[in-house]
Amino acid sequence: MVAAGTRVARAPSRRQPVRRGRAPLRTRVARRFGPYLLVAPSLIVIGFVLGYPVVKLFELAFQHFGLPQILNMSNPKLGQPPSWVGLANFRRAFTDHQFWTVLWRTLIFTAVNVGATMVIGTWLAVLMRRVVRPLRLALTGVLIFVWAMPQLVSVTIWNWLFDQQFGVVNYTLTKLHLGNFLHHNWYENPVQGFGVVTCVVVWGAIPFIAITMHAALSQVPEELIEAARVDGAGAWQIFRRVTFPILRPVVVILTSLSIIWDFQVFTQVFALRDNRPEPWYYLMSIFAFMQSFRAHDYGYGAALSIVILLVMLGVSVVYVRQMVKIGDVR
Repeated sequence: MVAAGTRVARAPSRRQPVRRGRAPLRTRVARRFGPYLLVAPSLIVIGFVLGYPVVKLFELAFQHFGLPQILNMSNPKLGQPPSWVGLANFRRAFTDHQFWTVLWRTLIFTAVNVGATMVIGTWLAVLMRRVVRPLRLALTGVLIFVWAMPQLVSVTIWNWLFDQQFGVVNYTLTKLHLGNFLHHNWYENPVQGFGVVTCVVVWGAIPFIAITMHAALSQVPEELIEAARVDGAGAWQIFRRVTFPILRPVVVILTSLSIIWDFQVFTQVFALRDNRPEPWYYLMSIFAFMQSFRAHDYGYGAALSIVILLVMLGVSVVYVRQMVKIGDVR
C-alpha cells in the first residue's frame, strides 16, 4: 500500500526520440536544383526562339540597315556593312509627322474595336444565360466555328460581302431603299473602310469574349441575384451593382488581351486592301512593315517595332498584375 501524499515515481519511457540522419548530398542537391533542371530545357528553347529575335530587333534599331547592308551579308564586295547610328532611328520616329498620325489612328482604332468587342461579347454572354439550353448550345457552336475560322478565310468572306461589283451588302442596302449603293466602293472613304475592318476584327474577336464571359457569369451566386430582385432591383441595376463587381477581374483581363490583339492588327487591313494598303490605312504594324520591307529601311522599321513592343509591354503589365491579384484571392 502506498501512503497518501506519497509521490509515485514513473517508470522511464521506453520510447526514444528518433534521430533522423542528414540526407545524402546527392538528395539535397536534387531537391534544391531538380525543379530548375527540369524547367531549363524549356527555358532554353523559349529563350532561343523568342529571345534571339528580340535581341536582333534591338540591334537593328540602333543601326542603319538597308539594301546595301543586305547585299553585304551575301557578298561584302557588293554591299556595305551596317553602321551604328545610336538613337537616330527613334529620333526620326518621334519627329516624323506620319508616325504620330499613324499612332493616334492606331489608338483610336484600338479603342473602338475593344469597346465594341467587350460590349457585344458581354451582351451575348448575358443572352446565353437567359435562353433555353438547345438555343444556348447552338449559339455556342456558332461562336466556336467563327473563332476557329482562319483570318484569311474570314477576310475573304467579308471582302466578298462588301465587294464593289457583286457585294451582298450593297445589293441588300439598295433593295431596302436605304440609298443607292450599287457599285459603291467602301474603301474610298477611310472612315467607311475602317468600318469594314472593324466589322472583321470585332466579328472574329467576339466568340472568345462571349464564351469567356458566359463562363464567368455562371460563377455568380444565384442567391445574390435573387436577393437583389427581392429588394426591387431591375435587370440593369443587378448587372451594375451585383454581377459586374464580381466580373471585374475577368473584364480587366479580357480588355487587356483585346488591347494587345487589336493594337497589332495587320492581316485584316493588309488582306482587305489587296496587300497594297494606302497610307491612310496604315496602322502601327503596317507602318513598320512598309518601312522595313517596302522602303527597305530595316533600322527604322525595327525602331517602330520596338515602340509597338513597349506599348504591348505596358498593357501586359496590367494583365499580369490582375492575374497575380486573382491568384492571391484564390
